[in-house]
Amino acid sequence: MSQNQLIEGPAGKLEIRVEEPDHPAPVAVLCHPHPLHGGSLTNKVVHILASTMNRLGARAVRFNFRGVGRSEGQFDNMVGELEDLRAVVDWVREHYPGAPLWLGGFSFGAQVALKMHAQVGAERLLVAAPPLSLYGSDDLPEIAIPWLVIQGSADEVIDAAQVRDWAARQTHNPPRLIWLDGASHFFHGRLNELRDAVIEAWPTLSPGATAQGR
Repeated sequence: MSQNQLIEGPAGKLEIRVEEPDHPAPVAVLCHPHPLHGGSLTNKVVHILASTMNRLGARAVRFNFRGVGRSEGQFDNMVGELEDLRAVVDWVREHYPGAPLWLGGFSFGAQVALKMHAQVGAERLLVAAPPLSLYGSDDLPEIAIPWLVIQGSADEVIDAAQVRDWAARQTHNPPRLIWLDGASHFFHGRLNELRDAVIEAWPTLSPGATAQGR
């Protein structure tokens, strides 16, 4: 079941889409790519991540950042967008009390998820093509929860090697790294492979797991 609705956000209404499996338990909140470059909750990577979370037994909550789709406000250069995510998580906590929170994002949305995962109390984290070469990693909080990094080696938007090296440096709590050889930033023609890799990896995540490729 899928439904769109508007909720109160810090800059006006925020548009969200909730997709529920038959017997959901956790809630996976997913953040879309850059609002000024066509990013929205209908992005194909975000869509495949939402359907993947459903297959893993979670509700999937996608939303449009301010100024996108029916969400009010205007782009705030990853400042107000952090508060948009917080507002969506607050809504999730109110409507699904006690449900474990999973957090994910693609590209710009991955950076938002990395910045906010601890503040919103996420219990698991998934980031696809995080744009570290554009936004840096020095201000990112330490990650102490099970997490998954997905990166294509032929990314034409960000520096894929930088993502791989950054993941390898997280020795206190290594992520599971899914490295898709030849995949582009938007995983053109590789979405089913991405989905299958997440379905395989997600149940194995645990803090301190050894990073590994695919």
